[in-house]
Amino acid sequence: MGAAPRGDGGELARRLNAALEGEAYGDPFSRGRYATDASIYQIMPRAVVVPRTFADVEATLAIARDAGVAVLPRGGGTSQCGQTVNDAIVVDFTRHLNRILSVDTVAGTAEVEPGLVLDHLNAALKRHGLWFPVDVSTASRATLGGMAANNSCGSRSIRYGTMRDNVLGIDALLADGTRMDFGPVPRDLIGVNSPSPKHDLFRALLDLGQREAEEIKARFPDLMRRVGGYNIDALVPNGTDNNLSHLLVGSEGTLAVSEKIKLQLSPLPKNKVLGVCHFPSFYEAMDAARHLVTLDPTAVELIDRTMIELSRDIPLFRPIVDRFVRDEPEALLLVEFAEADQNENLRRLKALGELMAELGFRWGDPGKKPGGVVEAIDPDFQKQIFGVRAQGLNIMMSMKAEGKPVSFVEDCAVRLEDLADYTQRLTEIFRKHGTTGTWYAHASVGTLHVRPVLNLRLDNDVKAMRAIAEEAFEMVREYRGSHSGEHGDGIVRSEFHREMFGARMVESFEWVKDRLDPEGLLNPGKIVRPPKMDDRSLFRYPADYTVPELRSVFDWAGYPGAGRGLQGAVEMCNNNGACRKIGEGVMCPSYRVTRDERDLVRGRANTLRLAISGQLGPDAMTSEDMAETMKLCVSCKGCRRECPTGVDMAKMKIEVLAARAERHGLSLRDRLIANLPRYAPWAARLAGIMNLRDRLPGAAKLSEALLGLSAERSLPRWRRDPYAPEAKGSETAEVVLFADTFNRYFEPDNLQAAETVLRRAGLKVGHAMSEHGERPLCCGRTYLSAGLVEKAKAEMRRTIVAVKPVLERGGFVVGLEPSCLLTFRDEAPALLGDGWSAELGAKVMLFEEFIAQKLSAGDFNLPLAPLPQNKALLHGHCHQKAFNAVSPVQQVLGTIPGLAVDLVESSCCGMAGAFGYQAETLAVSRAMGELSLLPAVRAAGEDAIVVADGTSCRHQIADGANREAVHVAVVLERASRAAESHAQGTQ
Repeated sequence: MGAAPRGDGGELARRLNAALEGEAYGDPFSRGRYATDASIYQIMPRAVVVPRTFADVEATLAIARDAGVAVLPRGGGTSQCGQTVNDAIVVDFTRHLNRILSVDTVAGTAEVEPGLVLDHLNAALKRHGLWFPVDVSTASRATLGGMAANNSCGSRSIRYGTMRDNVLGIDALLADGTRMDFGPVPRDLIGVNSPSPKHDLFRALLDLGQREAEEIKARFPDLMRRVGGYNIDALVPNGTDNNLSHLLVGSEGTLAVSEKIKLQLSPLPKNKVLGVCHFPSFYEAMDAARHLVTLDPTAVELIDRTMIELSRDIPLFRPIVDRFVRDEPEALLLVEFAEADQNENLRRLKALGELMAELGFRWGDPGKKPGGVVEAIDPDFQKQIFGVRAQGLNIMMSMKAEGKPVSFVEDCAVRLEDLADYTQRLTEIFRKHGTTGTWYAHASVGTLHVRPVLNLRLDNDVKAMRAIAEEAFEMVREYRGSHSGEHGDGIVRSEFHREMFGARMVESFEWVKDRLDPEGLLNPGKIVRPPKMDDRSLFRYPADYTVPELRSVFDWAGYPGAGRGLQGAVEMCNNNGACRKIGEGVMCPSYRVTRDERDLVRGRANTLRLAISGQLGPDAMTSEDMAETMKLCVSCKGCRRECPTGVDMAKMKIEVLAARAERHGLSLRDRLIANLPRYAPWAARLAGIMNLRDRLPGAAKLSEALLGLSAERSLPRWRRDPYAPEAKGSETAEVVLFADTFNRYFEPDNLQAAETVLRRAGLKVGHAMSEHGERPLCCGRTYLSAGLVEKAKAEMRRTIVAVKPVLERGGFVVGLEPSCLLTFRDEAPALLGDGWSAELGAKVMLFEEFIAQKLSAGDFNLPLAPLPQNKALLHGHCHQKAFNAVSPVQQVLGTIPGLAVDLVESSCCGMAGAFGYQAETLAVSRAMGELSLLPAVRAAGEDAIVVADGTSCRHQIADGANREAVHVAVVLERASRAAESHAQGTQ
């Protein structure tokens, strides 16, 4: 849905498209979006295939064999070692091959397609009291196929093991096109047809295990967290059966392509408690881990000082961190207990505090060091804490400098008794090479995600990376540890297998690869015969990477690089894919509908980075391909809050729109929308004529033909009686009401209700008015949506001239429309420089924010009475969510007696200004609304008031659910009027 034709990219893409039910892309923009993963590498693929059926995968493989081109199966593309980039046809399983095929609740098993996301599986299993317990931090976008290919582990592997321990079987496609099921087989292969390719292959594999058993025992570290190389230990005699699917687990798509994966499920824990252990030094935390695991927890997770500080700089996480972090610890260990009996969990939590005291840590005890346990018994609190931990990588990557924490020694595993000394020695190696490291993750099993901070655009830092890797892995060998404890091998670690396992073991790995994939068709260069990990030609930022100076409309303060920091802001995307989630939150509404990498924050950021660095050809920034990339971005600003690395795609889209407007000009529709505030006063006088478009037969279809405004959408109705207050008294007003264009001319009753409420509460209300009786003031939002930034700035300056004196003397400016008011907090400071500040912008408040602030200060007195309705269904505007301004609406509505407030867990409503009116985006707009908002509104009873503060949101609800939605100001006015009527009736 919403996809547009893309360039065919040559003969290979044309040939693929002719054979597939799905799609194949060969143009540079589409290929570029699959050239990176969450690693430091970038390799442009030959083509991208999005199969609709597994038959498409078979056809792709056949064409690739004939053309001599490699194939790379790909899930969420979040690999940190370069597993999911290659000079190959990339096959994206996530859009269509993502079904749950079966669930056996008695046996506790499930069969799934490889593109299924872990969170989606567990959401479906919840009603059965089951879950798949390999709970990786990227569960919102990690696919089961990718997890199997990577041998993923997760936070609770101390209890549930790794992916290998939870995979029962895999039906797969070999490189030569042979289908084969891998699972438990008897060592004598009784029951496996002979002669057959399957029998011959399995016999050869089991013979390898027999032959190399002693070498495997001697060379493989005796640790759960050993995921390096192929799992040829699965071939060693160990009882009567061997599960040959375990050879495919961890093989990184190099041996076979999964069609179906059979999983072992576990009972869903019903009860949990969490203890947050605080330590005054990092070393003491690492030394304590071996003692804490004696309490048999389900997880022991590390958060270090750097992660605490960085998360406090991210608005989404700051309030959570401030709640569970006490004082200024150097390290935290999150210790979870999840036994069936909650009393047992509470007993262990108490024992945890006692053990911490025995180890020498207790707050307020003069004889001990500062530290102790912050207890989290409430499930929501636990979820919030683990939510911060789960975003550890992205939080660490939120550093704005060119130096970033780099993944290459990040998940070595050692025994717990060696953990403290290992981390101390590794820190000394970092210091030796002039850097420091960030630390977090799985202390329970001796696997910490540690990343030294390096700038890989610099030769010296690239050399430092090589030296650190060699010294770190040598130390890991000394401890008999594993150099690859969770994230796999990819490009970054495969070359070290010879040093870690020995030449004979590497020869066995190569034999396995050649036996299953003799032509080297599947994801070559991973695990065996790899390139050098520091081959800069494979880097995302190779030696010749440059971004020439470019014009930007925003001041991207705090970011390095060209375009006043635009380069650095774009490069903040680390490709970890948090924007691929489709559950809670807003980000990313277009992707939730199309499931297309193009329509994703990550996809757009990668396209922008490639464009500004010249990798997509000249004029890529203003091209039609770039316009298509940005077309379905609704500027919801969800990424502004929810992207842990702070990629602000709404602002970046304005940069693109501005560049395109300057080069190509605007369409008639764009000019009409942009200039709406200018002609609105005249349109209101001619409201009857202006509204004919939706009354006169054929007029709507004509507007679609001429302007591209969908005939299936009604347009906002102009009012003959716009909101037109007098300016009297504004000079001394405590609060100035800013009337936005949309409420002023289309819904003036909302502004009148807001003014009435403020006056009934005893506040002196003024009005933001233009000088010398000019047309009404405007925030500039419509101009920004068209890329007319200078006109937007002019509108902002007009308004600032009017309101700045009020703000400077301590007053507030209050308004109704989130997208308008919040412009003064978001875009205005980055556009106007010294003419406007974030401090002044903070005093421009939404109506509900202002009242909530007054309520919290005990300084708002407005009698309210119950309403005929006893429920309010609340939908938050995207920009309210982006600025954490939904809770004030809940607080304000909560003051109405007898009114229960139910917040719709929704993404964008789908209207997004002009987006929902455009013929070419109408279907996507409606689909966004149908994700959660419109079904929730339809399900609401007649005793519910539907509340939505955004004018576009109200229009979508009216069109899509045939229900009236009202602004919170209207609800408050009704309740205050009811209170006045009641008071008069009792006199």
